[in-house]
Amino acid sequence: MNKPQSHQLIILAFFVSFSLTNLVVSARVFPNVSSWLPDHAPPRGAWDAFRNLTGCHLGDNYDGLANLKSYFERFGYISHAPPSNFSDQFDDALESAIKTYQKNFNLNVTGFLDDSTLQQIVLPRCGVADIINGTSTMNAGKQNETASSSKPRFHTVAHYTLFPGMPRWPEGTEELTYAFNPGNSLSETVKGVFAAAFARWAEVTSLKFRETASYFSADIRIGFFSGDHGDGEPFDGSLGTLAHAFSPTNGRFHLDADEDWVVSGDVTQSALSTAVDLESVAVHEIGHLLGLGHSSVEEAVMFPTISSRRKKVVLAQDDIQGIQYLYGTNPNYNGSSATSAPERDSSDGSNSSPWSVFTLLTFSYLYFTLL
Repeated sequence: MNKPQSHQLIILAFFVSFSLTNLVVSARVFPNVSSWLPDHAPPRGAWDAFRNLTGCHLGDNYDGLANLKSYFERFGYISHAPPSNFSDQFDDALESAIKTYQKNFNLNVTGFLDDSTLQQIVLPRCGVADIINGTSTMNAGKQNETASSSKPRFHTVAHYTLFPGMPRWPEGTEELTYAFNPGNSLSETVKGVFAAAFARWAEVTSLKFRETASYFSADIRIGFFSGDHGDGEPFDGSLGTLAHAFSPTNGRFHLDADEDWVVSGDVTQSALSTAVDLESVAVHEIGHLLGLGHSSVEEAVMFPTISSRRKKVVLAQDDIQGIQYLYGTNPNYNGSSATSAPERDSSDGSNSSPWSVFTLLTFSYLYFTLL
């Protein structure tokens, strides 16, 4: 068998590396809300079918309750169990989950599926759970923390919450770098939205944020993904879980590529019922990256849900108190809402093609294995 020639290896490396960087699907990012045709239909989200469960209560057996149990299991309200084990019986575990959910979201604690509870459940939301290791991060955690002393507790001060064990970036950290998955090929306009989101947190704390082109060495790694993308937290299409991020110092920040993301214009005036404001979601998820859990204060950016066609980017006092508890106060912060975009680092190859690293790695592998 003839060995491949060097020029053949180079061509092969190019196509393999190009394919690797395109495993991530392109995000549905719209530069301006005016780019859509009118759409006056109500949004049809991933959980819209739950609306059919209105009025269900303890003792009922109704088609769809098993799926609702899976929803509550996903966000920590029901103990982990294979979805196939869930029945359509409205049992004690479901009633308990509903009561805790209602308390967390400032609803009347009835234990049954009234209109206001289901209207909250079907809203788009962050994929981070409200209850972790049996401990609620929200209202229920203030009066009824986990009974087991062996499990980590959420530290609750005021209404904001922190992750179990209070993870944060190391003491003395002054700057965090962030980078974008090169497979997404995001425009400068989209990157600017994230810069603005980081700036809102930098304004009130001692932390600074800087974009870098070095994706694999960045402190925070941002990417758009579809469906099951390998981290155990699959996305579910339009208006389900919008994004999720991991607590310090993991640094992973993932967004659902199948959402209709808006990067400019007045999202509240969008004709598209499924329009989601990118900066609003980015500000929320950065809070998780820095160590904040979910808040029960509806005005806070760390509240778990956000409606489509809504912009929510200004940090509430609850958000500010929480992040300053972790990292201290920016000495220049005067309580105003003005923000400026952090500097971007182009000294480490930001002008190079997004697949150059993969090309080198792939070529090296092919060269030494095939020659």
